[in-house]
Amino acid sequence: MAQLWGGRFTKETDQLVYNFNASISFDQKFFHQDVRGSIAHVTMLEAVHILTQEERDAIIQGLNEIVADVDAGKLEITDEYEDIHSFVEANLIARIGEPGKKLHTGRSRNDQVALDMKLYVRDELTAVKELLLSLMQVLHRLMKENVDTYMPGFTHLQKAQPITFAHHMGAYMEMFKRDYERLSDVYERMNYCPIGSGALAGTTYPLNREMTATLLDFYGPTLNSMDSVADRDYIIEMLSAFSTIMMHLSRFSEEIIIWNSNEYQFIELDDAYSTGSSIMPQKKNPDIAELVRGKTGRVYAALNAILTTMKGIPLAYNKDMQEDKELTFDAIDTVKGCLALFTGMLNTMTLRKDRMEESAKKGFTNATDAADYLVNHGVPFRDAHGIVGQLVLYCIDKGISLDDLTLEEFQAISPVFQEDIFEAISLETCVGKRNTIGAPGPEAMKLIIAKNESYLMEKGSVSHE
Repeated sequence: MAQLWGGRFTKETDQLVYNFNASISFDQKFFHQDVRGSIAHVTMLEAVHILTQEERDAIIQGLNEIVADVDAGKLEITDEYEDIHSFVEANLIARIGEPGKKLHTGRSRNDQVALDMKLYVRDELTAVKELLLSLMQVLHRLMKENVDTYMPGFTHLQKAQPITFAHHMGAYMEMFKRDYERLSDVYERMNYCPIGSGALAGTTYPLNREMTATLLDFYGPTLNSMDSVADRDYIIEMLSAFSTIMMHLSRFSEEIIIWNSNEYQFIELDDAYSTGSSIMPQKKNPDIAELVRGKTGRVYAALNAILTTMKGIPLAYNKDMQEDKELTFDAIDTVKGCLALFTGMLNTMTLRKDRMEESAKKGFTNATDAADYLVNHGVPFRDAHGIVGQLVLYCIDKGISLDDLTLEEFQAISPVFQEDIFEAISLETCVGKRNTIGAPGPEAMKLIIAKNESYLMEKGSVSHE
């Protein structure tokens, strides 16, 4: 059992206690971040004359060789070590001898693990932001291609008013833009360096914490050593942002599942993102969308777990905080996997535009426009509402849509209707005249698409064509 703290203890740690206490099985995930932090730390130690240049160079060379051997499969990270810090330090000492024992000068495992976790989370935040940009790029394409693709808009899962597929995708575009900005906000608040805080009260060594922060691309050092080792707010914020991302993906997945059903047939999923049934040959199941919907609970659970873990911990570090890692790692992997697979599913699905348009016509989504027609011809809105309600009842009884009525049938209920009613309630008119900012009309949509184009270019995910 390779431990960093054996001097104080006279008895061997019981194996069950050791296993319960150990974190090597999961904190090896930030092996590269641990080494990066150590290289920055010894570079600073040499600059303030705590290490010689020879000692610094020997340590850095040894650390780089350990990374190379682990990456090449020549050196295995095993549970012989309590945690990833023990693994790195023990192997360094075995390779370079006495200089390796100076690696830990001026730091504690408390500020070391705080640094490793921040470096890891920061890297993963960047990776998730890139995946969000890839998803938004697909949404942007679908919007540009479907400004004139008509479909029903829903409230209460009932057909309400006609919109376009571009407009529907635009709603999710706005959600994921907010998600991207939330992750950026988390990054801004977390990007301060805890190393040099020691166990909780700093150190007597003349460390240059500003230098270490700069070497590791932080904005600066954290300003309170107790908070530095006890802070997990950034994990809570990230998991909260992740939970919102998953909520958006889950809502989107639910619609994909509905649109893929036999009753709707608005879309057809690519074979690569569907499965069949073991006994029913006609089935094509939306498994990826269903799994994304299901995995949302894992991320919610991670957020709830870390909130519960942190709520009763006094300052400063407590071993409870080791519980932040496994659930965070799982949530990160879950969000990344869901974003990547959902993006692929969305990018390869086929739209059944004819079914969408037919559904919009058959669902009385133009009833509001028929009422507006009457209002524009001098009928009070409340009366117009009642007249169109009678028309809808008549159509339901006949099994037809408003578009199928003759002028005589319109006028039998209200003589105000004239020949131009058919143009007024066409999908092209119903959608096309709604051009206020945020509406589905073509002029409004072109403006929003241009704004999205600028947004994605600014974030670096759209090439100039």
